[in-house]
Amino acid sequence: MKETMVDAVVAQAERIAGDFLLEQVKTSYQIIGKGFVNQVCVVETESRKVVVRMNDAGTYPSYVKEKWCIEQAAAIGIPGPEVLSIGIVDETAYMIQAFVDGDNGVDSTVLKSDIWRQLGKYAKRIHSIQVKGYGENLIDPVRGEFHSPPHAGSDGSWLGYVQYNINSLTEYDRLIELGVITRMKSQKVRKLFENLKKENFRFGLIHGDISLKNTIVNQTGQVILLDWGNAEVRTVPHGDIICVMQCQMLDGNPNAEEFKAFLDGYVISAEDLADMRVLLLLKAFDNLRWAIDRSPDRIESYAAFAKQAVDSIMD
Repeated sequence: MKETMVDAVVAQAERIAGDFLLEQVKTSYQIIGKGFVNQVCVVETESRKVVVRMNDAGTYPSYVKEKWCIEQAAAIGIPGPEVLSIGIVDETAYMIQAFVDGDNGVDSTVLKSDIWRQLGKYAKRIHSIQVKGYGENLIDPVRGEFHSPPHAGSDGSWLGYVQYNINSLTEYDRLIELGVITRMKSQKVRKLFENLKKENFRFGLIHGDISLKNTIVNQTGQVILLDWGNAEVRTVPHGDIICVMQCQMLDGNPNAEEFKAFLDGYVISAEDLADMRVLLLLKAFDNLRWAIDRSPDRIESYAAFAKQAVDSIMD
């Protein structure tokens, strides 16, 4: 059954690429294990080699966003895969990208700290891209305007996001029941979050998933940045840095030396990270509350990380 599913995915990728390239397909295969959200295939014809990423039709706006981000990043010197086409066919959203030769950053023989240093430089450039608004949805590619949809308890703004998480710190909070915080710590967290409302943050574009797995390192050692599906307008430089901090806390990647290289590339010191731990805590709590409402199977892992975030700021 599994093989049949893979065959169907590859056949669909062949049809999409063949229709776009107007050439007969020579070889094709699915990339397993690198794409956690999309189905990813490589398709080769006589003259071209492309990557086809596919998902359900509802993903199309995300592909529009990714294409826009890749093009904006390329304009300021951040190499990425050229987007050849995006569209929807038979209820499947797709993105066709030029194939990039090289090794995935996880597998590359290039020193990992050198890759992380380059990623720090890229992050700083990304944060300089002109954008408007706040949130994860690109609603106006011409103006570079982003938006966060409102939900119960929040109007979708930055202050609404902070206030929602403050209002959720009640005596009957599920986070207390889950052992993430005590009632006493809840009051301390409330003060930390209240202080965020007084901060004058700068907002900018973030990649949202800067990691070795989202890079290709080519033969010349150039680092190519992939997968902008998590891009959004957030506080900068905090947004991308706390994503990297979260990965470090969860699985030790990057390690201490590699994380320092990332900060050196960005030109920011470890001393500047104090307020970022509060934002990391805010994100951890918000993600856990989302899991409680929408994805019960993730509650346990999200609660474990949220507790880790509490401990890192309060111990």
